[in-house]
Amino acid sequence: MKNLPIKKFKAGNIEAAIWENKRSDKDGNEVEFKTVSLTKTWKKSEDDVWRNDVIHLKGNEIQKAILVLQKAQEELLLKEERGDEDE
Repeated sequence: MKNLPIKKFKAGNIEAAIWENKRSDKDGNEVEFKTVSLTKTWKKSEDDVWRNDVIHLKGNEIQKAILVLQKAQEELLLKEERGDEDE
């Protein structure tokens, strides 16, 4: 049986999917946990092939990813407002 995500969210070519995972702990008990995959899809025009970049995040890594992406966006937007895009 193919493992399917619990839920997906998509905005343009960016998609996040929530996955349910299982593993055994040190005592051999099965432990369930969730992860998130973040996918960017694009078509490489010169060879007409669709590409995917995927990263997998644990729950405690999601907020860190959001934070650094917000900071990067903030920097880009502030640079545009200052007119120093070419630096």
